[in-house]
Amino acid sequence: MSVSSSGSAAYSGSLEGSNAQRGLWSSRLAFILAATGSAVGLGNIWKFPYVTGENGGGAFVLVYLLCIAIIGIPIMMAEVMIGRRGGHSPVNSIKAIAQRDGLNPAWKLVGAVGILAGFLILSFYSVIGGWAISYVGTTASGQLSGQTADAVGAIFSGLLSNPGTLLLWHTVFMALVMLVVAKGVRSGLERAVSILMPALFVLLLIVVGYAMTTGHFGQAAAFLFQPDFSKLTTSGVLVALGHAFFTLSLGMAVMMAYGSYLPKKISIAKTSITVSVIDTGVALLAGLAIFPIVFANGLEPGAGPGLIFQTLPLAFGQMPMGSLFGTLFFVLLIFAAWTSGISLLEPIVEWLEEQKGMNRTVSTLAAGVVCWALGIASILSLNLWADFAPLGFIPMLEGKTIFDLLDFFTANILLPLGGLLVALMAGWVMSKPAMEKELALSPGAFSLWFVTVRFITPIAVGVVFIYNLM
Repeated sequence: MSVSSSGSAAYSGSLEGSNAQRGLWSSRLAFILAATGSAVGLGNIWKFPYVTGENGGGAFVLVYLLCIAIIGIPIMMAEVMIGRRGGHSPVNSIKAIAQRDGLNPAWKLVGAVGILAGFLILSFYSVIGGWAISYVGTTASGQLSGQTADAVGAIFSGLLSNPGTLLLWHTVFMALVMLVVAKGVRSGLERAVSILMPALFVLLLIVVGYAMTTGHFGQAAAFLFQPDFSKLTTSGVLVALGHAFFTLSLGMAVMMAYGSYLPKKISIAKTSITVSVIDTGVALLAGLAIFPIVFANGLEPGAGPGLIFQTLPLAFGQMPMGSLFGTLFFVLLIFAAWTSGISLLEPIVEWLEEQKGMNRTVSTLAAGVVCWALGIASILSLNLWADFAPLGFIPMLEGKTIFDLLDFFTANILLPLGGLLVALMAGWVMSKPAMEKELALSPGAFSLWFVTVRFITPIAVGVVFIYNLM
């Protein structure tokens, strides 16, 4: 049975021809749009600009680009390769590969770690996506026009302090995600990204065009592309390393799940490189859209997480046609969050179809409702449970709410751990001839990838992993 109709066939442990009876991407472009949709999310539009601002601009960007090359692309290739070779959900793909290659079946936990990470991330990611939905109405209605910094901050604080409003928008966002995933690969995922991703690019270019009229576009470009290494710290290097990992949706089992729908004739290397380049390009364009507006209004580029929901709204409220372009910006943010949310739910839905014999609609509802319910804890931690720190007895987790804990646990433990295990599996455990056949690279290109994923990538990810826990 096809995933795009009534669910995938029950998992049989077979490897050869394992994805022949499943829904597949219709083309290389479809996979690129889907994988880019997963990678391009709040990490690009929200997080990249503010971490770049916090870490001095150009030098940070240069390190980030190097990290994409030495960590991002090799691990993405490994994850897509595992997914396509196994032809099932991440857990069952690795289980099938382990059976075929005589590996320890415990390696399937690599897939489980990724699925858990994506599921937990979506539970609070949906809450942030709800903020973006809320801000479309706030901006379009002109509520930000002429407001002071304190007034704009009060609007955001008012949103966070209202659990009912947060629950409404969290529910809307999760419903949008579930609606697409329930329809399967071609009718749901592929159709959605074929509309949302071009729309996202158009909106981003419109906002960049608007930013060019501020008179501070050159200053923003210099901030992003002229390295000043005196502003780069060791901490900044490690942040760049970690963000390169986060922004490509690595360690979340997403690329394994999407890879399982990838036809054999499509090059894993070319598509992985293309996705990485587009994702990086979107992050840089987001910087070129945001920093001219920030500089034009005399605001601080290192404003932190509040850059998008407090600093930028202040700027939009002061600028000509700010309501229009502010609305477009938050619609852009919704599209970016939506495509990523779809990808975060897909791995566990795929697993439920195979492991529990559920059809696509039932598995989507089951996973989506549980994820939505977990998101309520994140909502309450922003207001009614703001003083509740469940693990506050641990020094490094002191004062962290449920929202903070989910963010910390996924970003600092599960994602680096998942990526590290993928690199170790591909570099040290899997059959080298089988990987050569699956990747179909020239001998020189395969050797370069293999040495990178075997030595360089694990060391780099390991350093980030250890640093994050210190």
